[in-house]
Amino acid sequence: MSYKKFFPYFKNTNAVYLDNGATTQKTQSVIDAEIAYYTHYCANTHRSNFGDANTATIAYEDARKYLQKFINAKDSSEIIFTKGVTESINFIASSFAKKFKTIIISSLEHHSNIVPFHMQGRTLGNGLEVVGYKDNFAFDYEEFETILQKNPNSFVSVTHISNAFGTINDIKKICELAHKYDSYVMIDGAQSLAHKKIDVQELDCDFFTVSGHKSFAPTGVGAVYIKQSLLNEVEPYQTGGATIKSVTYNTSTLLDSPYKFEAGTQNIAGVIGFGKALEFIDEIGYEKIEKQEYRLYEYLHNELKKIKEVEFYNTTKDSIANKSFNIKGLLHDDVGILLDKQKIAIRVGHHCTMPIMEKLGIKGTIRVSLAFYNDFDDIDKFIVALKKAIKMLKD
Repeated sequence: MSYKKFFPYFKNTNAVYLDNGATTQKTQSVIDAEIAYYTHYCANTHRSNFGDANTATIAYEDARKYLQKFINAKDSSEIIFTKGVTESINFIASSFAKKFKTIIISSLEHHSNIVPFHMQGRTLGNGLEVVGYKDNFAFDYEEFETILQKNPNSFVSVTHISNAFGTINDIKKICELAHKYDSYVMIDGAQSLAHKKIDVQELDCDFFTVSGHKSFAPTGVGAVYIKQSLLNEVEPYQTGGATIKSVTYNTSTLLDSPYKFEAGTQNIAGVIGFGKALEFIDEIGYEKIEKQEYRLYEYLHNELKKIKEVEFYNTTKDSIANKSFNIKGLLHDDVGILLDKQKIAIRVGHHCTMPIMEKLGIKGTIRVSLAFYNDFDDIDKFIVALKKAIKMLKD
């Protein structure tokens, strides 16, 4: 079965799209939901009580309830809508994590999970600790526990799936170790929701962040799950309209979660579209999604192995979707330009993971990132184009 039929993008281009780690395409149902909001009941939420405003509010809150059940949160009050993972991480970093003496991250973090802590004046060994990796970019749990032993009651912020290399961290194990030493855990789930079922209660994480646009939903919308027991400990990231219970010139009283964390007019259409994207994932089912993606991922890796010039940095073990590599003797930027000329959409560069690239002694990689709507023909076309690019650059 071809899943591309659900995505209008593929009806309007002859490009091979392999940049899903950056953003995914949107289903017709998501697009229709956004259009319906803007053309049939465009009104602000949680404020007015006329018909269209009520319709908008209900649709917005229905999306929250759907996401709550989708990731198995206990209550809808644990779901806070944001612009995406970047805002979610910045929100928790400045509203909760700032009070901890030590922040612990991993070697594979995106800049959005590093820079917010630099903004707090933290540097390596001075309020910031980094867990190393073993072979194949495996998270070093022994080193992690050693860091925790020296720094109990810390804040841990780690990625679930590496956006550069596709490495999957064992989040449940990370949470168990962190909680053993009275530490809290936030998960960067930017690359998770499109590929794997998330159960925040089973993982027992304290915070879990997601981006809609990497999961077939609109851009500019995401969410952060906050464990219910922590809702009163997290400070609002910003304040204003829709967060207030009462205001005088002397004092302000905020509403309960989630509303006290969602100041101003939200991306209403985006949130509604997000809900439709989650419905679509449910309709397809993660079992089919994972089966398709693992088949594609293995096929991609095996076809790349046949090209002698390809230099890998990890295998397919404990990884999914994102495959980074280089071509010996060639600049990844040059390869990317020639692939683009052949209508192959991939990403080259450091993928906002400069520290790990520096540790590897490289400036960046060629990254192919898959989604379940890709097929073997996409990979075959990419391989043909890659071989042609290599030949052109070497001749």
